[in-house]
Amino acid sequence: MERVRDLRLLPKAHLHLHFTGSMRPGTLLELADKYGVHLPEALKGGAPPKLRATDERGWFRFQRLYDMARSCLREPEDIQRLVREAAEEDVRDGSGWLEIQVDPTSYAPRLGGLLPAMEIILDAVDSASRETGLGIRVLVAANRMKHPLDARTLARIAVRHADRGVVGFGLSNDERRGMARDFDRAFAIAREGGLLAAPHGGELSGPSSVRDCLDDLDASRIGHGVRAAEDPRLLRRLAESGVTCEVCPASNVALGVYERPEDVPLRTLFDAGVPMALGADDPLLFGSRLAAQYEIAREHHAFTDEELAELARQSVRASAAPVDERAKLLAGIDDWLLT
Repeated sequence: MERVRDLRLLPKAHLHLHFTGSMRPGTLLELADKYGVHLPEALKGGAPPKLRATDERGWFRFQRLYDMARSCLREPEDIQRLVREAAEEDVRDGSGWLEIQVDPTSYAPRLGGLLPAMEIILDAVDSASRETGLGIRVLVAANRMKHPLDARTLARIAVRHADRGVVGFGLSNDERRGMARDFDRAFAIAREGGLLAAPHGGELSGPSSVRDCLDDLDASRIGHGVRAAEDPRLLRRLAESGVTCEVCPASNVALGVYERPEDVPLRTLFDAGVPMALGADDPLLFGSRLAAQYEIAREHHAFTDEELAELARQSVRASAAPVDERAKLLAGIDDWLLT
C-alpha cells in the first residue's frame, strides 16, 4: 500500500489570499471584544458561515460579513497581528511564498489615510516575513464596484511601492458588476510600473469574464478562472499562453459556484494544461487554509502525489518570487516526492 505523504510538508506558493479573510476566527472574536463590535452569529460560532453568492442577495451577505470583520482592524498593531498570524498559518501549511491581496482604501479611514494605510500594511508584511521566515509580497487590488478613477489612483500607489514589496495589481469584488475594460487604464499603469496583472474572473461569471481579463486587462494570472472549463477554446488559450488560474476549491463550493468539491473542475483544467495555483481565498469565511485545497485535489479528484507536486510547481512558477527562492522551493518539491 502506497504511503500517503503529508501535504503540509509539500513546499508551495500561496497566490490567492485576501487580507481580512486571512484572519483567524479567534482573533476576530478578540478584536471585536476589544472594540465593542457586535458580530453577527454567523461570525461568532467558530464554524464557517453558510454562504451562497450565486445571486446578488447572497453576494451582499458575503460582503456584509467581510466588511464586519474588516471593521475590527483599527490600529497598526491589529494589522501587524493579522499578517503575522496569516504567515504562521501559511508556514504551517507548507507555504514558502505568500502574495497577500489587499485594497488599502478599505482600511484608510481608520489608519490615517490611503498612503499611511499602505505603509502600515507593508511594515506589517516586512515584520511578519522577518519573524516567520516566509517570503511575503503584496498584491494591491482595486474594487470593481467603485469608480475606475479610484483604481487608477490605487495603481499609481501600487507602482510607487513596488520597491517595498508590491508585486501585482488585481481587481476584486463581484465580477458581474463593472466591466473589465473600464479598468484597462489602471492595469496599464500597473504593468508599465512592472507589476503583474491578476484580476478576478471566471468565478461568479462565466468564461466571458475570463476572456475580458485577457483581452482588456492583459492578465498574466486570473483570480479563480474555473468557469473557463466551460469553454474548450478558452482552455486551450490559457494553456498556450501560460496564464495561471488561482483556483480556490473550498470557496467555490462555499459560495455555491459548485455544489460539491468533486464538481470543481480541477481535473479539467489540469488535463487541459492550464497552470493552476491553489489558494484559500478567505479562510475566515470558508473554513480551510492552503493545505486543505491540495487535500481536496487528492481526495475528490484523485490527484496523485506526482500531480500534486506539479500543482505546487505551477504555483511557484506563477509567483513573483525571486529566481533563487523559486529554485529553493522547486528543489523542496522534488525532495518531497523522494520522502
